[in-house]
Amino acid sequence: MAADPQTYRVEIRPTGNADIDATLSDVSNIVSLKKTKAVGAFALSGRIKSDYDRLQSAMDSFGYYNAKIQMQVGASQALSDSNSKDTKKKKKKDTTQSDIHHVTNLTNTMDGDNPDLPNFIGKIPGKEDAVIVIRVDKGDQYHLGKVEVVDNNKPQVPAGSIMKSTASKSMPKVISTPVTLTADQEKAFALKSGQPAISADVVAAKGRLLTSLQEDGHALAKVSDPVAYLRPDTKTIDVVYNVDPGPVVDLGNIEFKGLKKVHEDFVRKRLLLHDGQLYQPSKIESARQDLSSLGVFSSIDATAASKVDANGRLPLILTFKEAKRHSISFEAGYSTDLGGRAGVRWSHRNLFGNAEKLNIAALATGVGGTAQKGLGYDVYADFTKPDYLRRDQDFNARIEAVKQKLYSYNQTALLVKGGLNRKINKRWKASVYLGAMQERIIQQHMKNDYTMINIPLAVSYDSTDLASPMMSPTHGMKGNVSLTPTESFGDGAIFFAILEGSASTYFDLAKIGLTKPGDSIFAFRGTVGTIQGASRMNMPPDQRMYAGGTSTVRGYRFQGVGPQFRGTKYAVGGKAMDAGTIEFRQKITESFGAQTFMDAGQVSEKSMPFEGDLRVGVGAGVKYYTPLGPIRFDVALPVNRPPRGDKFEVYISLGETF
Repeated sequence: MAADPQTYRVEIRPTGNADIDATLSDVSNIVSLKKTKAVGAFALSGRIKSDYDRLQSAMDSFGYYNAKIQMQVGASQALSDSNSKDTKKKKKKDTTQSDIHHVTNLTNTMDGDNPDLPNFIGKIPGKEDAVIVIRVDKGDQYHLGKVEVVDNNKPQVPAGSIMKSTASKSMPKVISTPVTLTADQEKAFALKSGQPAISADVVAAKGRLLTSLQEDGHALAKVSDPVAYLRPDTKTIDVVYNVDPGPVVDLGNIEFKGLKKVHEDFVRKRLLLHDGQLYQPSKIESARQDLSSLGVFSSIDATAASKVDANGRLPLILTFKEAKRHSISFEAGYSTDLGGRAGVRWSHRNLFGNAEKLNIAALATGVGGTAQKGLGYDVYADFTKPDYLRRDQDFNARIEAVKQKLYSYNQTALLVKGGLNRKINKRWKASVYLGAMQERIIQQHMKNDYTMINIPLAVSYDSTDLASPMMSPTHGMKGNVSLTPTESFGDGAIFFAILEGSASTYFDLAKIGLTKPGDSIFAFRGTVGTIQGASRMNMPPDQRMYAGGTSTVRGYRFQGVGPQFRGTKYAVGGKAMDAGTIEFRQKITESFGAQTFMDAGQVSEKSMPFEGDLRVGVGAGVKYYTPLGPIRFDVALPVNRPPRGDKFEVYISLGETF
């Protein structure tokens, strides 16, 4: 017998059920170990024989308890090399062997459970692979018969294991007290007589039932592993769940552990739980996530006591691990129109012990770029105090110094603003600010100084359910409406109001069964704005409407869409703007994706949108997925490029465009 390692191939005949085929491949030792070092005939025979039980268990899990597993082993010979008359005759007679994936023709086969298999494998010529062919005759699928939920305090059902083909053939009489489930618990349990006896569904029902009981206040409920009884005569499975619901309890004392720099009274006031309320795991988890959103904790664990207190309530312990208070981060980005920007940011996450945040940043801007004439800067300090005056209302203050050298205008400005951000509910937010700005604008060799006071008002909606705004939306929509009344003091006082609205929505092709969830997404965006009040040329240039760039029309440089000064590529700005985008995003692998898009937009000299020269841009790009969000690289081209417009634009960014 040859002692040399034997290489082999595995071919699994399709069963007609893709899920079963995938499971058979997943559980098979001869499949999973194929890529490891080749073994000798005896070891390979052991792998094959061990697969019978593994494959049978896999079929049991789908309710096919009478399935028959057949494995045959033979030497391989490529069909393209099989030209002899004998081979052709055999091919006609033995189609069950020769048409396996239309790849190989087996010769001189032996069953995988034959005791002489090691000797057979050892005689396979050294240059030939052994070919292992797996066939499964599913037989009839079993369905659920009786499904019993009984009180575990009076166990009358013998212990057993789930979904075993060797289980008792009949279900003993159950004399335990039946448990009456509420409508919600029945819905969560979702297991009924007559449905296919798939073990994953039976096991999952246990978890759903336990969760539903706990959600109704049965904090100490217990649901044991289901016990199954095989009934071959009717091809059904009877299942019994032993349940101890326990009493309905309320939350008791809520204890905090691990707080050091964060004030306990602030956390307790913020907490969405109180003693005496009904014990519900979902409410506890929501409260935990809400505290995590403050950004001052690296972890929060919620642990319920193992028994009730003297008042019949269940104590809860929240254990906190505080995050580092200080951090330094770096920021960088690039586009061909705005050029590069890079800088550093220092953050303090817990300034006064109540999760106050302070960010101080300094960035260099305008490093190259077709819309820039030179270097600029953006330096700011931003302070946020959460739960100001009321819960879910933050106070924010910001001071910022900006210098830009755009082709449209040069700006040097100092901005100060402060205001409130309120979370109305899970979807809606609103904000109101009071701001002031002192700036110097140079446009077309004309220098003007402006002092402005404004009151930005905004309402936003978001149903994308993203953990971070940097992540890729796959469903839902986002919308924002803002109104900014502004008084400008320059050569003369003027008043104007800027009204803007934007919306985006996302459609997953998985909804119509074309792809896997999250893989293929159509994204749509629309933006419209208008300015009422002062005439266009009396307004500060930086307050006018512009289009072009990542937020409106890609393929055109920043502020490259709209009216321009005669004979130049310098934008004048307008009093109204509208833009729209359609983008298709495709996930290719777990790490890489691609997108293609078309943008269109226009800027009007008057206050009425949907007027002006419509500009269209198209483009495509790739992305790399990171835990922080996708890194995008996009190239966009103008379809109807204006005079002196750029021929293309390149954008590199972290996060989706919208």
